[in-house]
Amino acid sequence: MIDSARARRSISFSLKDHTETLIDLALAEDLGDGDVTSQYFIPADRRARAFITARREGVVSGIELAARVFEKVDPTLLVEILIEDGSRVSEGALLLRVEGSARSILGGERTALNFAQRLSGVATLTARYVDAIKGTGARILDTRKTTPGYRLHEKKAVVDGGGHNHRMNLHDRAMVKDNHLVTEGGVAAIQAAIQHLKNDKPGIEVELEADRLDQVREFLALDGVAHILLDNMSIDDLREAVSMRGERTTPMFEASGGVTLETIRDIAATGVDFISVGALTHSAPALDIGLDFTPLEIS
Repeated sequence: MIDSARARRSISFSLKDHTETLIDLALAEDLGDGDVTSQYFIPADRRARAFITARREGVVSGIELAARVFEKVDPTLLVEILIEDGSRVSEGALLLRVEGSARSILGGERTALNFAQRLSGVATLTARYVDAIKGTGARILDTRKTTPGYRLHEKKAVVDGGGHNHRMNLHDRAMVKDNHLVTEGGVAAIQAAIQHLKNDKPGIEVELEADRLDQVREFLALDGVAHILLDNMSIDDLREAVSMRGERTTPMFEASGGVTLETIRDIAATGVDFISVGALTHSAPALDIGLDFTPLEIS
């Protein structure tokens, strides 16, 4: 698990290198050879003011991204972020103001809203899961089940919603599941592989997946294991797995599989350290966010 404060710094730094390309791709697919509607129906000198507005309550994310869209469409547009990413907002909240060429605002509208709606949806769903386990010792994790090309932004949205990031990609952590051939040699082969990894890459954490309690018992006896993933275990088995650890604080336990808003509090109450939820990024509904024009004062 990546520390939340460190995750924000790391994601922020990486986003700077990634955002421009993603926006360019999104604008290219939406604008194509130009906005023919605005070209023929909006006078070239028409100025306008518009606000991006939350039409449902939720947690916002992607507002900075939306602002950058308008700046790339037309650097002369005046863009002001009114509410920062990670804020909880009520219906009707004004999130961003943009003023300038009406054609330019319309040219960036859909791309800006696509980013804000999608990422705010992730942040809002994450916040619902975080709220559902308040008072327990568990923390919510995302997964790698992200929209291709959007991973950094969706994982930032999870942090905006109060969750935590699991590994960003395959080189962040060794995560040994049943599909990995190393398990064919049993625990001795796993221990040897852990030692080999630690010799070559001492900073990389190791997580082992267990779907039975006898595996948990075996994995607890290994050296160098930072996390054990408890996959699709019943509530009773999760509780038993945690009890096997005794007074130790490591390895840390991550519950995964069959997690819903209806089941997550019971899962958290077993004493696991983390609960990973793929739905945060693969099934989050978009938050209803729109762009509305308002009259410009005539001087």
